[in-house]
Amino acid sequence: MKKIGVIGLGLIGGSIFKSLTALGFDVCAVSNSMQGILPNITADYAILKDCEIVFVCTAMNKTLAVLDTLEHILPSDTIVTDVCSLKAFVCQKERPYIFIPSHPMAGTEHKGFENSFDGLFKGAKWVITPCFAVPKEARINLENLIREFGAEPVITTPKEHDEAVALISHMPMVVAQAMFLTASDNKLALDIASSGFRDMTRLAMSNEEMACDMVNMNAENIQNAILKLYKSLGELTNKNYAEIIQKIKSQREKMFI
Repeated sequence: MKKIGVIGLGLIGGSIFKSLTALGFDVCAVSNSMQGILPNITADYAILKDCEIVFVCTAMNKTLAVLDTLEHILPSDTIVTDVCSLKAFVCQKERPYIFIPSHPMAGTEHKGFENSFDGLFKGAKWVITPCFAVPKEARINLENLIREFGAEPVITTPKEHDEAVALISHMPMVVAQAMFLTASDNKLALDIASSGFRDMTRLAMSNEEMACDMVNMNAENIQNAILKLYKSLGELTNKNYAEIIQKIKSQREKMFI
């Protein structure tokens, strides 16, 4: 049985930990806030020495320091992956272990271990962005484990990933925050707001630390995405609106069957 380690037990790390446990893996975790809750949760990185795979699930602004620390802990054949929502910044340095960056496209507006759950990744895409040469068997092992979570691996480059998530995740979060800010000084609007406004502004509830990291570290791609949004708004007002929204509805229905 593979021993798998998880560093950081927030929403994503906690869900990975709980999913691995439910799947019957020998799993351990490193967490300062959760140490001692279970026998296999500690603040000591040494517990990871004999793990075959390690998931780094810390905040983005702490991830590089953790990856550096692991250089002094893990043997060269250990597979390490992170779950950051940006990939280019973790690919600036080759590691002495087998590092395969990844990003599960799953989450909620909530944070913390208490909101994590087994099944978060079922039906989700899980992006893998190899940035240095890695053994084919190692990548296959990671892909197979991702499939055991019920997720679908998607292979791309760090650059393409960061551009794509700006369009579908980071820019929408900023827009959701801007929408709420725009309506916040109109008491009647807030009093009568219902499901449409609630759903459109859900991303405004994103984890503050994660949101700040995304905006600060992916600013150029987010700005480009916002410019594309402005262009799309112009197209909606200058062309056949009914025809365009019908095409949008058709394409969206195919995406989220």
